[in-house]
Amino acid sequence: MMRTMLIKFPGITASLCLCALSLLWPWHAGHAFDLQGHRGARGLAPENTLAAFERALEIGVTTLELDVGLTADGVVVVSHDPYLNPSITRTADGKWLESRGPLIKNLTFAAVQRYDVGRIQPDSAYARTFSRQQPRDGERIPALATLFQWVKSRAAHEVRFNIETKLFPTQAEATAEPHVLTRALLDVIQQEGMSDRVSIQSFDWRSLQLVQKWAPSIPTVCLSVQSASANNLIDGQWTAGLKLAEHATPAHMVKAAGGKVWSPNFNDLSQSSVAQAQGLGLQVIPWTVNSEADLKRMIDWRVDGIITDYPDRLRDLMRERGMTLPKGQTN
Repeated sequence: MMRTMLIKFPGITASLCLCALSLLWPWHAGHAFDLQGHRGARGLAPENTLAAFERALEIGVTTLELDVGLTADGVVVVSHDPYLNPSITRTADGKWLESRGPLIKNLTFAAVQRYDVGRIQPDSAYARTFSRQQPRDGERIPALATLFQWVKSRAAHEVRFNIETKLFPTQAEATAEPHVLTRALLDVIQQEGMSDRVSIQSFDWRSLQLVQKWAPSIPTVCLSVQSASANNLIDGQWTAGLKLAEHATPAHMVKAAGGKVWSPNFNDLSQSSVAQAQGLGLQVIPWTVNSEADLKRMIDWRVDGIITDYPDRLRDLMRERGMTLPKGQTN
């Protein structure tokens, strides 16, 4: 990984130097551009289901991005929410949940399997946001082991998995404890022989420290958000005691945490912060970038990859720019 060098010239700021250097940064600096399908391909198929992962593989992605939780009987399942989400969940008789459902940690895997998550509740704000999503009735919340086995059955030997541990330091009762979920996750990864095809990400950096201790060969990805309504870098609750005030930049904080990848909300990035992080030896993979204008800007800033609900849009832009495309299963 090349280092960012700031050369001082009269009248030229350090920020401009960083911007100029970033224009020279190759997409292929030791690794290919990482096209990640968010929750499979949430904009096109029901999130975190085999249908969404199937759509992402058809399009052709480098990485399947997904979230995991733990059931009452210790099964690692693919789910973004710690509870059954009424916007996407129906009972066995086809009725929508009227309010937030039970916590997944309080349900057995068999109980979780009774619910259909194959479409969005049509009157919800979620449905208006993802109007292109095609329903697939009968989809269930899958076990992570099932996803791994299904991908193997598709002979998708090159695709990787970016797995987020869904933990909430401010709502500890909502999920399994960090060490319990992280240990269960690593056990499934090892049992399925996927240790060299995964990265583990989290807003709760405590789980990332456990990964670094128990499975140091697996890359850890530090998720961050810095908005008026949410900021996980401030007080140390989410970041294993690290605080932004004690570090020069978020990238320096990620480096201190032992992360290999910094994955910020794309709105928190600037061209200079991308180059600076890469100069520290970090990859920068922002989430969740969906509009064509934002996708183009992130590519122009030479990020190392992008997490998107619409991998088809990103792939089209990559093709237009002559970038190397991951293998798809229908093209």
